[in-house]
Amino acid sequence: MLNGTIAEESWFDDDVTPAMFKDELMSGDGPITVWINSPGGDCIAAAQIYNMLMDYRGGVTVIIDGIAASAASVIASAGDKVLISPVGMIMVHNPATVAFGDADEMKKTISMLNEVKESIINAYEIKTSLPRDKISKLMDAETWMNAKKAVELGFADGILERESSYGPDDEATVAMAYSEAKIVNSLREKITAKCTIQPMAEDNRILADSLRERLNLLKNWR
Repeated sequence: MLNGTIAEESWFDDDVTPAMFKDELMSGDGPITVWINSPGGDCIAAAQIYNMLMDYRGGVTVIIDGIAASAASVIASAGDKVLISPVGMIMVHNPATVAFGDADEMKKTISMLNEVKESIINAYEIKTSLPRDKISKLMDAETWMNAKKAVELGFADGILERESSYGPDDEATVAMAYSEAKIVNSLREKITAKCTIQPMAEDNRILADSLRERLNLLKNWR
């Protein structure tokens, strides 16, 4: 469960750190499902978690049940299969930081951010197979994707669907229960029973005539 901000160290109850994630990841073996609902966080910490999932020997399914924004969208890209809730969201944007210093220090920061962006594009390119320039433009624009858009662009492989509560055999039964022939036959049996078993009093005769009229209407409708 990746539910909260991604950070190098945990400062709040909802932080997810690489160390915490690794402990849970390595607690078992076999295929895993990673549920993500995160606004993002530290890109270096996210890169560590991304690498853990890429190196994991079992199958990795990622389910975005809320939002995978910023650094969390990088982690989601490590899934062999990425599914998103119909009301889920993915957001990609350029990396950001806070800098202090003279012009030379600002230039170094800009260069660093450009390199971080290229590393993020690497992850998105592997997942989506989109051209790097298109991914770069999506990040420049801070792109928010609903489930359909995420699948269209390749950031997700499918949309979560509710499993049907009944199968093909049950569908056949339902169809039979509402079949026109069954309704007509049921009415015919009721009319026969009403006319045969009970004395043909005036009230019963009127009821039988009414039922016959309804039966004829059903036959004509059919």
